[in-house]
Amino acid sequence: MSRSGSDPVPAGPARRFAVVGNPENRRVALFADAVRAAGLPAPRTVPWTEVLRSGGADFAPDEIVRLDSPGENTEVDRLLRDVRDPTAVEGSARWYTRFIGASRALRGGVRLDDAGELAVLFDKRRCHAVLDAAGVPVPWSPTSGPDAVPVTGWDDVRAAMREHRMPRLFVKLAHGSSASGVLAVEASGGGRVRATTSVELTPEGALFNSLKVRRYERERDIAAV
Repeated sequence: MSRSGSDPVPAGPARRFAVVGNPENRRVALFADAVRAAGLPAPRTVPWTEVLRSGGADFAPDEIVRLDSPGENTEVDRLLRDVRDPTAVEGSARWYTRFIGASRALRGGVRLDDAGELAVLFDKRRCHAVLDAAGVPVPWSPTSGPDAVPVTGWDDVRAAMREHRMPRLFVKLAHGSSASGVLAVEASGGGRVRATTSVELTPEGALFNSLKVRRYERERDIAAV
């Protein structure tokens, strides 16, 4: 990640930090401890809830601003995804749009995290394409790069598997994290298909993250996931 803007980092006694994060989170506490251990004033903490509810935040010109993860906070998760249950596998595209929008709504200061780079980092397709263009070895994927195949449902996955002769593949949420919604799919020559995942599909059709790894062998269940 790179700092946004071209202003140099303030030096000497004027240097002070601010962090956008969840105040109760261990990462925010560890960062504050590190700043104090360096002999600097404790960083100012701006909660993600405040940023999301008020449409941004303002920082002084001499503040060095670090963005911490918005995760591990139920209310922040609700504001980003519009879901009541944090274990639900849904709303990741909404999370991405709102998180990137909130990052762009930070005003002033010297930011250590660039919103444009975050937009690439949290989109697996864009990140894959950028790494590939930079010469970083990455597995080939039909859903990344200028000739990317759009995936809007299971039929698109099956079509890509046939066209590119991919009997085994991973299907991931473009904006997911922590393996949420990931499917390891295997297809046989006879048309049978199996998916291994941590997603729990309820009889009502709801999807939840689970610590239990499951295997689905009915294609209609895999398509639903």
